[in-house]
Amino acid sequence: MRTLVLNAGYEPLAVVSFKRALVLVMNDKANVVEHDEDAPVWGASEAYDRPAVIVLTRYVRIPHSRRVPVTRRGVLRRDAHRCAYCGRAASTIDHVLPRSRGGADSWTNLVAACVKCNNIKSDRTPQEMGWDLRIMPMAPRGAAWTVRGSERADPSWEPYLAMAA
Repeated sequence: MRTLVLNAGYEPLAVVSFKRALVLVMNDKANVVEHDEDAPVWGASEAYDRPAVIVLTRYVRIPHSRRVPVTRRGVLRRDAHRCAYCGRAASTIDHVLPRSRGGADSWTNLVAACVKCNNIKSDRTPQEMGWDLRIMPMAPRGAAWTVRGSERADPSWEPYLAMAA
C-alpha cells in the first residue's frame, strides 16, 4: 500500500509507503485526509487507520521548473505502448531524427515503436521512409507525470491529482 503526500496547499508532492506516512502522522508532521478502512495497521496496543492521502502540516516549496526526466519507460507510457508508425503494440523506443545524425534523447525526438518498424526504419528519418507519425512527440505535463509513483494511482487519490492538473 502506498500513500499520496500533499503539500499544505493540497498540491501533490510524492507517493510514499504507508509506513513512512504513518511515521509522519505520528510525529505530527502530517494529517490524514483519506484512509483505508478495510486494512487497518495493527500495533502492539491498538489499531491505526492506514493512511491513503496525507497533508503536510508545514508548507514545502516546490520548484516550478520540475521537468519530467526522459526515460524509456516514460516514452512508452506517454505513447500508450503503441507504435508511432504503425499503431501496433510497441516494446522499443526510436529516435525520430537518428542519434547518428545529431538526434537528441529528448521527449520531442523519441517515440514508441514496434520492433519491426524500428528495424525497417533503421538509420533514416520518417520523411525519408515516406512514413507519417501517428502522434506528435512532446513532453508530458500534469501531476500524474511530476508526482513520482502516481502512475499506479489509488482511486482515492483522483480528486487530489485532478486539482493539480
